[in-house]
Amino acid sequence: MTLRNKYISQILVHILFWMLFVFVSLFLFSDYYWKDNPFLQYLILLMGIVYVNNFFLLPFFVKKKLYVLYVLVFVTISALATFLYCYAFAQCGCSVFKCLSDYLWQSLVPLIFFSFVWVLYRFIDKQEEIDTVKKEHAEMELKFLKSQINPHVLFNNLNTIYSYAIEKPDETPELILMLSDNLKHVLYESNERFIPLAKEIHFIDNYLKFQTIRTEGVKQVIYSKSIDAFQYQIAPLLLITVIENAFKHSTLHSEIKIHIEVEEGVLKLSCENDFDKEKTGTGDLKIGLINLEKRLELIYKDKYQFHITKEENFKVELKLHLK
Repeated sequence: MTLRNKYISQILVHILFWMLFVFVSLFLFSDYYWKDNPFLQYLILLMGIVYVNNFFLLPFFVKKKLYVLYVLVFVTISALATFLYCYAFAQCGCSVFKCLSDYLWQSLVPLIFFSFVWVLYRFIDKQEEIDTVKKEHAEMELKFLKSQINPHVLFNNLNTIYSYAIEKPDETPELILMLSDNLKHVLYESNERFIPLAKEIHFIDNYLKFQTIRTEGVKQVIYSKSIDAFQYQIAPLLLITVIENAFKHSTLHSEIKIHIEVEEGVLKLSCENDFDKEKTGTGDLKIGLINLEKRLELIYKDKYQFHITKEENFKVELKLHLK
C-alpha cells in the first residue's frame, strides 16, 4: 500500500465511521430532535477525546509497553466522558448506573473503533517494513551469491585461452570473442533479475565450447538440448552452477552428460558425471550446489524442483517454471 493510498483509506474510514455513528446515535438510540439533541454538542468534545487518544495517548503507552496502565486510562476517560454527557450536556438527572448503562456506548464505540484502526494500520506498516527488509536482504544475498559464481566462471575460460595462446595461437582470436560474449553476460546482463532465455543458453553454449576444448582427450562432453521456444525469461547464472560442478568433480577419462530441455515454459536440466567414490564424499560434491539451492529458494520459491542422486554416477536434475 502506497503512502498516498494509505492516507486516503484512513480518511475514508474516519469519515464513514462518524457519519454512521451520528446516524445511529440520532435516529436509533435517541428521543431528541436534531435541534434539541445535546449529543450534537457533545460530538465535538467526543471527537477531540478520540483524536487525543489516537495521536498522543495510544502511541505513548504502546511505545512504553504500558498496556495495563493504558487500559485503566482508557476506562477512566470513557467513564468521565459519559458522566460529562449525562450531567453537563443531557442533564438527565439519572443515577450513575443508569447513566453508564444508557450512554457509555457513545464514548466507548468510537474510542474502541479508532484504537483498533490505529493498531491495524500500525500492523500494516510493520508488515510493509518487514517485507521491505526481506526484499533488500534477498537482493543483497543474490548479489553476494552471484559474486561467488562470476570469478570462477571467468577463471576457467582465461585458463583455456592461455593454453591455446601457447599451443594453438591461430585459434585464440575465436576464443577471445567467445570470452567477450561471456564477459558481457556475466558483468552486465547477469545484474538483471531475469534475462531472456536465449542469452543464458548462448552463455552455456560458449562455456561448454571452452570446456570441451580444455578437457579434450581427458573427458568426453555429451551435450544436447531441445528448446521449443526462446521467448521465456530466466534468472541468470543458475544452470552454469550445475554444469561447473560436473566438470569439477568428474574423474579423468569419463563422460559428462548434459541435457537441457524447454517445453511449454518448463525448463529441465539433467547433468550426470562419474566421480571418485573413494576420495570424494557426497558432502564435498554438494558444496558447489548450496548457493544454487539458496538462489532457487529466493527466486523460484514453490516453482522449482531440485534433485541430487548419487549411485554409480552423480546426477543433478533441475526443473524450473520459467516466466
